[in-house]
Amino acid sequence: MSRPQKCRIINGQPASSIFKPAGFPRSELEEVVLTLDEFESIRLTDLEGLYQDAAAQFMNISRQTLGNILVSAHRKIADCLTNGKALRIQGGPVDTRNRLFICPSCQQHWSLGQLQNARSACPACGYPELRAIQKNECGHGRRCRKAMRKFRNGEW
Repeated sequence: MSRPQKCRIINGQPASSIFKPAGFPRSELEEVVLTLDEFESIRLTDLEGLYQDAAAQFMNISRQTLGNILVSAHRKIADCLTNGKALRIQGGPVDTRNRLFICPSCQQHWSLGQLQNARSACPACGYPELRAIQKNECGHGRRCRKAMRKFRNGEW
């Protein structure tokens, strides 16, 4: 029996979840699915210019795993560009814990989707600085997903 896949920490979301060649209806195109961890690896290494070691540490995976993810992502993107396929970005074994924020003043929890950006003021009390909830903050260890199970649809 193989070991369960470890969740990868992501902080970026694509501006659009579907990209397609111009002039063709999406219904006529084949789709290639790029997972969110593949998107994050491309964003960190190619867009932000991080070395693979730093990007892997940021995503809480090994450098070899990041290299494998990058190879898969580059192959999918090349397939879309050369063969005129649509690219859909969704799913994957990801953990968005770094995208949850807490207000130090009123203890309200917010997701990045509910806020304009991570540096915005608390919508409930107006406190000027929200704090990102870090991994292990719930106190149950590295593999605990209790905080993520409790936070659904922007509510605790």
